[in-house]
Amino acid sequence: MGNLVWHEYARYVALSATVYTIWAAFWGIYYRKFFFDFVNGIVRNPGGVQPAASDSIFVSIIVKAPVVQILNMLLGFGYLALDYPLPFLKNTAIHRSFPIRIVLLLLQTFFAILYYQGTNGALYSFIAAGCYIRAQMLGEIMPEAKENRGRGGRA
Repeated sequence: MGNLVWHEYARYVALSATVYTIWAAFWGIYYRKFFFDFVNGIVRNPGGVQPAASDSIFVSIIVKAPVVQILNMLLGFGYLALDYPLPFLKNTAIHRSFPIRIVLLLLQTFFAILYYQGTNGALYSFIAAGCYIRAQMLGEIMPEAKENRGRGGRA
């Protein structure tokens, strides 16, 4: 049996989580719900759980205007451009940097957990960030592909 390459595993989990959070942000724009409304909320009959007055900032940036969902969608597209690299990012130091990926995934986790549809994507993003942290602790690196530079499609 071989050894688990943590950054490859983290990459697959992060790609799945990012696509999930982009899709969740899309649906979160149409069906807006602040996820933590049950913490200080008041149960009304009829009406269900109504968020408390102290949660008004979250209600205004998630329910009234989908700022968090749009930010999470933009962050997800940016992360996809980094992880499934655009041609100008391929084999750059930014593309190979684990700390940048960890910070972006933790930001994605923070934004995704605020609205109802993004909670699963937030959990998967957090797991991917943990796997990248593990890869960083084990000293894994993403090697630069120097051997195939300039060859193009020639055989």
